[in-house]
Amino acid sequence: MINSQITAKEVRLIGEEGEQLGVLSTVQAQEIADKNGVDLVMMNPNGNPPVCKLMDYGKYKFDAVKKEKELRRNQKISEIKEIQLSMRIDDYHVSFKLKNAQKILQEGDKVKVSLRMRGREQAYSQNAVETVKKFVADLADYGFIEKDPVIMGRNVSVVINPKKAK
Repeated sequence: MINSQITAKEVRLIGEEGEQLGVLSTVQAQEIADKNGVDLVMMNPNGNPPVCKLMDYGKYKFDAVKKEKELRRNQKISEIKEIQLSMRIDDYHVSFKLKNAQKILQEGDKVKVSLRMRGREQAYSQNAVETVKKFVADLADYGFIEKDPVIMGRNVSVVINPKKAK
């Protein structure tokens, strides 16, 4: 609440520089604000008496919005990128996918490793789990798994989190 919106009878007033001006009636505090060409802003309505501060409210709002945008801009949103394997994958292709997974983890994103079983491969689901575990073990220097590989229908999947950079 600002200026005439403040309905309390008396308020604890804080100056523009943060100095305590004491407990005054709302009318007196508003007169001081008008004389200095600033707004009377209620900072803590739950205080006894409520706390008000003298400030340029428009500038305060502008700075708050600017600070919020800056925080949002600096925030890193991690993505989950998927790498797909198969039961009959060749060693060359495994090494190629390992390099890609390492690069993704170094960038700070999560990697979801999934292996899809087709046809008769579903009878050998333990081999699929072993293939995924071997792939994850090769990535141990770059990240750690959230939980062990899970078989969901035809797929075996695991999510790898990046290690924190020091």
